[in-house]
Amino acid sequence: MDTKKVGAAKVEADLNAFIKRDKARRQTEAEQAREELWAQSVRTYNASRDAQLREEWHEYHLGQEERHRATLEALTTYHNEQAMKYLPKGARNG
Repeated sequence: MDTKKVGAAKVEADLNAFIKRDKARRQTEAEQAREELWAQSVRTYNASRDAQLREEWHEYHLGQEERHRATLEALTTYHNEQAMKYLPKGARNG
């Protein structure tokens, strides 16, 4: 056997292996960069969505408060009127 040929084949095999590892490393780095960009876009979307939901809940609760206040005012007025019916005529205020 010619040791130069064996040595050259070994060097070529090593170079091919290095190139393959380097290519895999670069692909992995590119994948990591894409995943980081994707993760950031998800965080941005989620933050935006959370802000939108907080605003919607805020508006909902303000509306509920207004509706409850109107309902309770109507109920208290109604019950006050009903209570006045049971007082003797001279004891009624108004």
